[in-house]
Amino acid sequence: MRLSVYTDGGCSGNPGPGGWAYVIAGEGAVIIAEKWGAEKNTTNNRMELGAVIAALEALSLFSPVPEQVTVYTDSQYVQKGITQWIHSWKRNNWRTSGKDPVKNRDLWQRLDELSQALPLAWQWVKGHAGNPLNERCDQMTQDAIASIR
Repeated sequence: MRLSVYTDGGCSGNPGPGGWAYVIAGEGAVIIAEKWGAEKNTTNNRMELGAVIAALEALSLFSPVPEQVTVYTDSQYVQKGITQWIHSWKRNNWRTSGKDPVKNRDLWQRLDELSQALPLAWQWVKGHAGNPLNERCDQMTQDAIASIR
């Protein structure tokens, strides 16, 4: 089973009320699962990470485990963070190249843990560019934010 996961997160103000969403799709972009959540005072980056974490936590309950999962995110922070930056952060005891503590370390550590348990490929997609499942996540994120205003 090959799955696609689309995620999005955002805030109204940064920090401010935030929302996240994910869509898990199978063959032919058939939606298998979707979910959103919100927090009253957070940041865009925490919501972007939260969306991916929530999706991977949901996937960890699938049986059998999917043979391949492609995670689509419009956040270069998430995509580059998990595929490039995290390796040096871990080597440097969760410090950046400038020796500062990594922001959102708690979420990065959880994402790292979940990523190692699933066969993942990471793909950046341009936001607001007409991709139907990315647009679905964006709308759900906006609905999540509106739910707590």
